[in-house]
Amino acid sequence: MKEYTTEFIRNVALVGHQGAGKTSLTEALLFTAGNTTRMGKIADGTTISDYDEDEKTRQLSISTALVPIEFQDHKINLLDTPGYTDFQGEVKNAVRVCDSVLVVVDAVHGPEVGTELAWQFADEFNQPLLVVINKINRENASFQRTLEALHVRFPEYKFVPVLLPIGEGAAFQGVINVLTQKAYYGAGAERSEPPAEMLAQIEQAHLALIEAAAEASNELVEKYFETQTLSFEEIRDGMRMAARDADLKTVPVLVASGELNIGTYPILEALLVYVSPPSQRRVALAGKPDEEVQFLDRPQSDDKPLGAFVFKTVFDRFVGTLNYFRIFSGKLESGHTYFNAEKGQEERLGQLLVMRGKEQISVPVLHAGDIGAVAKLSATQTGDTLSTKEKPLIIRKPTYPDPIYSVALEPKTQADGTKMGTALTQLVQADPTLRWRQDPDTKQVVLSGMGDIHIAVAIGRAERTGVGLNISVPKVPYRETITKTSTAMYRHKKQTGGAGQFGEVHLRLEPLPEGGYEYVNEVVGGAISHSFIPSIEKGVRSVMDQGVLAGCPIVNVKVAVVDGKMHPVDSKDIAFQIAGREAFKEAFMQGAPSLQEPIMSVRVVVPEENMGDVISDLTTRRGRVLGMDTEKGRSVVTAHVPLAEMQRYSNDLRSMTGGRGVYTMSFERYETVPSHVAQPIIASYKAEASNDA
Repeated sequence: MKEYTTEFIRNVALVGHQGAGKTSLTEALLFTAGNTTRMGKIADGTTISDYDEDEKTRQLSISTALVPIEFQDHKINLLDTPGYTDFQGEVKNAVRVCDSVLVVVDAVHGPEVGTELAWQFADEFNQPLLVVINKINRENASFQRTLEALHVRFPEYKFVPVLLPIGEGAAFQGVINVLTQKAYYGAGAERSEPPAEMLAQIEQAHLALIEAAAEASNELVEKYFETQTLSFEEIRDGMRMAARDADLKTVPVLVASGELNIGTYPILEALLVYVSPPSQRRVALAGKPDEEVQFLDRPQSDDKPLGAFVFKTVFDRFVGTLNYFRIFSGKLESGHTYFNAEKGQEERLGQLLVMRGKEQISVPVLHAGDIGAVAKLSATQTGDTLSTKEKPLIIRKPTYPDPIYSVALEPKTQADGTKMGTALTQLVQADPTLRWRQDPDTKQVVLSGMGDIHIAVAIGRAERTGVGLNISVPKVPYRETITKTSTAMYRHKKQTGGAGQFGEVHLRLEPLPEGGYEYVNEVVGGAISHSFIPSIEKGVRSVMDQGVLAGCPIVNVKVAVVDGKMHPVDSKDIAFQIAGREAFKEAFMQGAPSLQEPIMSVRVVVPEENMGDVISDLTTRRGRVLGMDTEKGRSVVTAHVPLAEMQRYSNDLRSMTGGRGVYTMSFERYETVPSHVAQPIIASYKAEASNDA
């Protein structure tokens, strides 16, 4: 691969809903540019970007693939992202490091959930957008209907067709370039005259193009008002400015069939024209919370301070760690030492690599704006910035959604248990939307992600590194508490051969507000020695950890030692521990005990036609619907729902909405479990305890 400097690089994130045809379009673009000799097929597992074994098995993009396309002496770094909503962290990172977002929309189904997520991420990072209406060759495909749906879904944006389809469905055979008003058949390298029956449509689209171009600058607006026309060069330059400026919200619309490789040459040309070179990127730096946001101001170049952001980490048992990075400023050279500003640690870079799918191409240097990879860095992981010790920079990281799907993990063997923590930490370092923790309440290791496929892929990766894991539904972190004041007394007396044990404890329990625990000594007259007060608390604490009703931690309680008795010889630490423990159990059961469960705040976004089903389903889950709203043509339902009812909601929502619904979930508070729900939980615990005994 030849060396490309900043002005000849284009970085484009290819995003869209699952099944919109991103990977097939990537194959067609590579083939049209002459970078491959044949187009790979998803069904055959021969595509450049879906090279992972999981991707081939599932026929689904799971991670972002870097696919550099060399075309007309430029390099287009195409980041082919997953469309499945489980992998939105991959999409967000790709959008973060590109300079424009190419949204692929299915010409049959129109904009969907994945389209909206990608749009949201582009808006968050102030990225310019382009749209390609793909699969126009399919039955029931419609360019105009899809265009109208985009207008409805994103009304604040101006969609400007720069390519029009020649025919639709089985009749699709090429595209019209609205600027040149020429036809491009097949892949579209050669131009010809357009069909006569399309001239009126082309003229109308050309007028819309002139108006959009004119709005890109005051000079062009003034000239257009005066003359009612613009020259070819002015239209081209105006549209270029409009497409490259996210604030103008002008979206060029392209059309193609990646599957049949029709219309791909004009798309490659459009990417060179409508995507800014990396020199024009302004980059936000991380700062302290009270500071104003600092920027690397344009233009970026090799001469500016180095800032290379690591956006993806892959662990390979053969290669080791592979870090993908985008150089926002400065340049990197193979064999040089750089500074990880996030970790405060120097890293020596080995051979720099340009990745094309899984193919590794060695290069000596990568210039400002380029995207590459390097293997075997010791401390660097996703989200870190490589810079220099003299001028350390930290590029601002994206924020990621909270995980919504969890599994409990157990190692298959003892050997797996010793490696499990390391493997999980590696997974989480590579993917910021994965989290793992040791749950102190349930004593389980819990792995959380964005959905069942996301978790399954992570478990598969752990197993490929030699760590076998069994998964189960996590236990709900129930808690126990009391609802009224109660008292109890317990005397522990043990007389056997030798020294005896004696301790008598009188306790009073009171309910406390959320998050409270208090232990007080109210004994007067020396009925119990001060030295035994901590022993009583030790006994109380042992019950609070284990629970009484259902084996769950006890919370929100005040424990007062009010009286007791000692024996001058037989009273000792263990006797008062036991007496305190048993007195607490009795008082707890007298205090109208209740089981509490976590309540989650849930926000569900679905197509309008699914709203009734979603509300009905949430109600059957003991949910309280708080509100219904409409956002950009989609329905939003907010509710409070017990966590116990939401453990596998992502699967059910996907089934209900055909994959078009998404939701977020966060902890809200604890509430008392209704008695008809609590009784089976308590009975199950008692049965399990008696079996263990």
